[in-house]
Amino acid sequence: MEFKRYQSIKKFETMEVENIELGKVYVFPKIDGSNASVWLDGDGIELKAGSRNRELTLDNDNAGFLHHMTVSGSDVYRYLREHPTHRLFGEWLVPHTLKTYESDAWRKFYVFDVMIDDEYINYDTYKVWLDEYGIDYIPAICSITNSSSDRLFHQLGNNNFLIKDGEGVGEGIVIKNYDFINQFGRNTFAKIVRADFKAKHSKEMGHPEIDECETVEFKIVRKFIDSNMVEKEYAKIVNEKGGWDSKFIMELFNRVFNALIDDSIWEILKEFKNPTINFGALKNFTIHEIKQYRKDLF
Repeated sequence: MEFKRYQSIKKFETMEVENIELGKVYVFPKIDGSNASVWLDGDGIELKAGSRNRELTLDNDNAGFLHHMTVSGSDVYRYLREHPTHRLFGEWLVPHTLKTYESDAWRKFYVFDVMIDDEYINYDTYKVWLDEYGIDYIPAICSITNSSSDRLFHQLGNNNFLIKDGEGVGEGIVIKNYDFINQFGRNTFAKIVRADFKAKHSKEMGHPEIDECETVEFKIVRKFIDSNMVEKEYAKIVNEKGGWDSKFIMELFNRVFNALIDDSIWEILKEFKNPTINFGALKNFTIHEIKQYRKDLF
């Protein structure tokens, strides 16, 4: 099998996941690590690993994930040898923004999806498989049939997975309806990130000060880019490269801009009623916003 990029999880109550709450949904804790995946090569022998965007090698790893799986991933390897058509997606828990996880939770791989070919397997099914091999995974908080926005937002307070006692709750939740097909023909999952999580880190990084401007590109950036987004992309680069160097600045600009488009384009179109967008101007405003949040890098 070849590397496969994990799908982008869309913000709840946006166009791409409209009506996802109808039917049976599973609510999962959202943990703040690094997206990762493992699978076997075409011969079903060699363990392969990926980050969100690329296949990893020992010389070009992602915060040591492939090395860890090669040395300590015997349960995962045994599972894949006996299920060679399966691909495991999960979170490699290394420090990003949230630092309140239990001390023994770090540097572990927590599976959040199992895929066969291009199909995501239902949680109730893959949970049994992973339990048999003792593989860590992110457990569902609950399942709800025909939910509502209020009931889903309420589950934000129930994300205590791996969080130290007395340290509040996690970053947010992920909502999965395995039978849901959106209006574009895709099985897409949704996420809700706690507003106070964003607010906390916005205060830490400082609010951007930009002269008033009424262009749609400016409004898009101010509404959809926050310190959490910038910090996540920065942390990914640091983990992948083994540290920060000023030569990675352009990569940070590009990653945040791509995240803006990938995660929010349908919401942008809906919010601003299918606007005409100057993407050059949009990127310039994005760069300016990044500089305001991470002035220490410039």
